[in-house]
Amino acid sequence: MSLPKFIVGMIFALAIVVGWSWLGGASIDTTLLRVIICAVVIQAGYFVLVYALIARSAPTPADRTREAERKLSSAEVAEGEKLGGAGRSLH
Repeated sequence: MSLPKFIVGMIFALAIVVGWSWLGGASIDTTLLRVIICAVVIQAGYFVLVYALIARSAPTPADRTREAERKLSSAEVAEGEKLGGAGRSLH
């Protein structure tokens, strides 16, 4: 879902909450509290949805290439080739 669609949907949902509160005879404080709670729940749900979509998305070719480069650059070094080995001296 794109951000503009989300914002329009959120405004529509909040307008329904305001209308429901007004028809129910709620005070302005109660209406404001209901709108804030509704907005927080909608935002949290949108965050979870976007996070889930990103977490389960397939890796792109660029991601696979980057991962292959990391594996090549972090190849294990043989014991004798480590810096600071006992066989080497700076003096």
